[in-house]
Amino acid sequence: MRLVFAGTPETALPSLRALIDSPRHEVVAVVTRPDAQSGRGRKVHPSPVAQLAEESGIEVLRPAKASDPAFQERLREIGPDCCPVVAYGALLPQSALDIPRHGWINLHFSILPAWRGAAPVQHAVLHGDEITGACTFQIVKELDAGPVYGVVTEEIRPTDTSGELLERLSISGAGLLAATLDGVEDGALEARAQPLDGVSYAGKIGVDDAHADFTAPAMRVDRLVRACTPNPGAWAEFRGQRVKLGPVRLAPEGERLAPGEILASKKSVLVGTATHPVELSDVQAQGKRVMSAVEWARGVRLAPEDRLG
Repeated sequence: MRLVFAGTPETALPSLRALIDSPRHEVVAVVTRPDAQSGRGRKVHPSPVAQLAEESGIEVLRPAKASDPAFQERLREIGPDCCPVVAYGALLPQSALDIPRHGWINLHFSILPAWRGAAPVQHAVLHGDEITGACTFQIVKELDAGPVYGVVTEEIRPTDTSGELLERLSISGAGLLAATLDGVEDGALEARAQPLDGVSYAGKIGVDDAHADFTAPAMRVDRLVRACTPNPGAWAEFRGQRVKLGPVRLAPEGERLAPGEILASKKSVLVGTATHPVELSDVQAQGKRVMSAVEWARGVRLAPEDRLG
């Protein structure tokens, strides 16, 4: 099939590479978000998907909106049989969905209908799910509600951050997407409607949502920090300033500390919660580099009244 691939971040690269390498299909163009500022100098850079496409000699379309008439006209000229989508990051109007004869097929990183929306992996970690996965489904107007072609599952490990889990899912999901497109071309796959029960939504997790609350139980703090690693990055306040937190470890239940109370030794830094303490790993104070929690505590010269919160 002639494919126009839609995607933007690094998460989409395994799928794009798999389709470029596929002997059964041809990626004739990609659709991605417009170039954006990033890095320390806030220079404008193309998206990871755009970079890979340009390196591979593939046409890149960067519409500000998928409803742009010029973009849709170019898509009709290209004449794709199908448009696979991985983390594109923009809504698709019905007028665009109607262009390819096999529609737009999305790779979504949850087991639908659970965790429809922008941040399924983060919410799976945050809510303590033991199993997640990825689905391929036909995009329809309603958010992530289209019929499903295929599923892969993935265990969520006790120490998984959302970044680590998403990396594994992006690789296994790439194989699922390629197999789905093969099945669509053969006419061997039939998409099946999602169950009406079990629908949940995974809204975007912003910086304010990533505030670690040490009055919560230790398990909740652990899940929040892992869910927000690497983005948007969990944080807490110390002496009126934000400090960014790397993943924490659940400390033995013998030690008792008040919520936010800090106990530092030569080997560890513990912080109290509503239950038992958590052990900090990495810390990044504002304007500083990432450092071990032990190094950070030594540098700030902790006072008995200091709290993290």
